[in-house]
Amino acid sequence: MCCAALVLGFLGPRLAFLWIWIFNVKPVEAAMGGTFWAPLLGLIFLPWTSLMYVICWVPNGGVSGFGWFLVALGFIFDLATWSGRLAQSRYQGSATSGTA
Repeated sequence: MCCAALVLGFLGPRLAFLWIWIFNVKPVEAAMGGTFWAPLLGLIFLPWTSLMYVICWVPNGGVSGFGWFLVALGFIFDLATWSGRLAQSRYQGSATSGTA
């Protein structure tokens, strides 16, 4: 069960962001400054944060108010995903070495 939650947390936002980027390019380009590299790096390293930023971004005003809270929440989800992945690798390493 833990592995399924980890996989969903790791792949879910990447697939959602990729879906938006492929099928609705204009909001992603507008929110990320029109470059290719910023969305790509966001997709690889901070998918939750990038997804929330693109969802909360407004064409004339950028991100404001409650949108920044959602972007911060996305960053917390990214940190949780990365730390969960590190903890799982540490747990698997100790389980195979025979130490508790």
